[in-house]
Amino acid sequence: MKYEEWEPIYQEICDYFSFDPSDDERAAQILASLTTGNAYQLISHRIKDSIVTVCGNAPSLRNELSQISGVIIAADAAAGVLIQNNITPDVIVTDLDGIDDYAINLNKNGTILVVHAHGDNIPRLYSWVPKFEGPLILTTQGKPFSHVYNFGGFTDGDRAVYMAHELQAREIHLIGFDLNDPDVTPMKKGKLFWAGKLLSLLGYESFGMDN
Repeated sequence: MKYEEWEPIYQEICDYFSFDPSDDERAAQILASLTTGNAYQLISHRIKDSIVTVCGNAPSLRNELSQISGVIIAADAAAGVLIQNNITPDVIVTDLDGIDDYAINLNKNGTILVVHAHGDNIPRLYSWVPKFEGPLILTTQGKPFSHVYNFGGFTDGDRAVYMAHELQAREIHLIGFDLNDPDVTPMKKGKLFWAGKLLSLLGYESFGMDN
């Protein structure tokens, strides 16, 4: 998605949650200062024309692992579930909220980390990013610049789908997505609402929120 198309959606999201876009911009600048990001060609080559499975972190993920095929993209903490079941993700899309030390070793051994900057995760950027020695992609939800990309999407899960779509995956399968989970905080419920809305723009109508 071109930023010109994404920008009005992004502004609507900021208004919905009362986010300050300048906080996101500051976070993106900090992320860019911490590392160069070096894996765009690698991830593009890996995803283009490939079958991709994007794994969300809903409780249903554990029962859907048999459906995985092709390139495996884990949304944040979903990577931990995969590792517990002896499945190594090819890519982890994360704002660093749900990962653990396993991500350091995975990255060192070739798993691509797509690290996202936003106004609420600046301390985690400082803490985590210097530990990563492997392939990285840097993303922002604001205007992209230099080596910081914006593929579209808002939460780790739908952002992973947008990235796979932008990088021209042949097929994108979704598992571990439950956007109607009642056992979440009001903030999480709002994020799931937007995840469903954004996925519906890509044609994933069955993942939209119930009315």
